[in-house]
Amino acid sequence: MRDLLLQCSGVAAIAVALIHGVLGETKVFVRATIEPPRLRTLIRLVWQAGTVAWIGGGVLLIAAPWMASEPARHWIVITLAAVFGFGALANAWALRGRHFGWVALTADQDYPPLRSAGLSPNQRVA
Repeated sequence: MRDLLLQCSGVAAIAVALIHGVLGETKVFVRATIEPPRLRTLIRLVWQAGTVAWIGGGVLLIAAPWMASEPARHWIVITLAAVFGFGALANAWALRGRHFGWVALTADQDYPPLRSAGLSPNQRVA
């Protein structure tokens, strides 16, 4: 069961990343006026770097149950929980909670993946 929850978290991470990338290209950058054009390209690439990183994180969450190393599994979960948690907090703070992104990131971070990896909130990884 814990493997299934971890893999569902990975699928959710990939879905959130793809939505983030598509909406950025179709809604944000269509209306944005950024000069010079070179800077526009840079900002687009930085935006999509987050998308690619979250997809990579989702792939790691999906693959974690098949890893032979239990510490690797735990550290993947802990690292991605921190990444998604920071993204959720930054999104909620910067946009004053008026954007659904922080909800999507919160749903995919911290508690469910930690539980599915066999960690309680107070447990330390050796």
